[in-house]
Amino acid sequence: MIPTDDLIAAPATPPGRGAVAMVRVSGSGLDALVLPLTGRQNLTPRHAHYVPFLDDSGEVIDRGLSLYFQGPGSYTGEDMLELYCHGSPVIVEMLLQRLFQLGARPARPGEFTQRAFLNGRLDLAQAEAVASLIDSTSGQAARAAQRSLEGTFSQNIHALVTSLTAIRVQVEAAIDFSDEDIDLIDQQEISATLQAVVGELGRLRSRAEQGRLLEEGMTVVIAGPPNAGKSSLLNAMAERETAIVTDIAGTTRDVLRERIQIDGMPLHVIDTAGLREGGDVIEREGMRRAKEAMNSADRILLVVDSCRPMEAWATVAELPENIPVTKVYNKVDLSGETSRVETGETGAVVYLSAKTGQGLELLRTHLKHCMGFEAEAEDVISARRRHLEALDQTLQFLRSAADELVRGNAFELAAENLRLAQRVLGEITGEVTSDDLLGQIFAEFCIGK
Repeated sequence: MIPTDDLIAAPATPPGRGAVAMVRVSGSGLDALVLPLTGRQNLTPRHAHYVPFLDDSGEVIDRGLSLYFQGPGSYTGEDMLELYCHGSPVIVEMLLQRLFQLGARPARPGEFTQRAFLNGRLDLAQAEAVASLIDSTSGQAARAAQRSLEGTFSQNIHALVTSLTAIRVQVEAAIDFSDEDIDLIDQQEISATLQAVVGELGRLRSRAEQGRLLEEGMTVVIAGPPNAGKSSLLNAMAERETAIVTDIAGTTRDVLRERIQIDGMPLHVIDTAGLREGGDVIEREGMRRAKEAMNSADRILLVVDSCRPMEAWATVAELPENIPVTKVYNKVDLSGETSRVETGETGAVVYLSAKTGQGLELLRTHLKHCMGFEAEAEDVISARRRHLEALDQTLQFLRSAADELVRGNAFELAAENLRLAQRVLGEITGEVTSDDLLGQIFAEFCIGK
């Protein structure tokens, strides 16, 4: 994507009435509009000036503050102007129209941050963290986004790239001098180094996954046998009657989706048809959709009637192997069990009653913990699905490289896998990227940022 420096303008505060609004201008030719807009010959960089904002006839649109930032020491890396006026939508629109008369054009969504990336002020991971910070729904999510914006995520990526570069140097040297009667590579040492990089990558991926859950929310699928209380649990978590609840097995035929929040963190809850043998055509389709939903979940809540706990074992076989499961023993008001959370080798078990609400707060606390709510400040970084996919792809390339090194005579293949791993890591920070990817990323930003 070729950098452009034409003059752009957009409001940087939300639409609607307020005490103050801010309009942002960036690009070349900024000096030419200062005099006709403010009546001043020039503005001192990084100083607040109280000025009139003038229309084309010299009439005052409003009076407010003007801040001038000289490139490249600005957010975008270009000359930039911030205009603070009264927060009337009419005033903001009049000010924008005046800027357009003076040669600016409307900014596209995310174009200010896009220019900051293209001008080297931010890398791509930091640019995406700007949007994550704006969209934060909890203090933990905001702190994770701030760490990524400050470069923590990018620094981890650069450290991995540096380690891979050192390994590639040795492997490619062994290829270049393969005809020489010298041993340029210690296979055990290089394999151990590569395994250390794989371990570090896995830890980074875990921290990034927690950050993604804090930002995007966790998708939880409620599954289990019929009449276990799945729909009652959905209603209790949503605090409203979302699903129909009856004593008839197979009442829920399709997936039901509800978006709720736990202490500001988004949770996407999906109720599914009961899993059992048999059923009519519609019920079997519901069970097929239930299994499909489980395969794309972040976590499964396996709901079982605590009066019939053995039903859990019959249902476990239907669950995907790679998705974490929390067992929920429901109806403790009938079975006499106490509400509690147990943690063992097979995962967490929550005892509750969806009908009475007993133990429901324990489940909420457990789900917050799964989303990283209790993680230490330095552990979690803001990340998106594309980052996780890139880290997973990198991990595959590194494992392939390790396998080739074990064979001892496939250094060329190992070197190629290492090169591909570096390239994928470069896509996270934007060192290697495509125009289509950039367009997709910045289109998700709000206008004016």
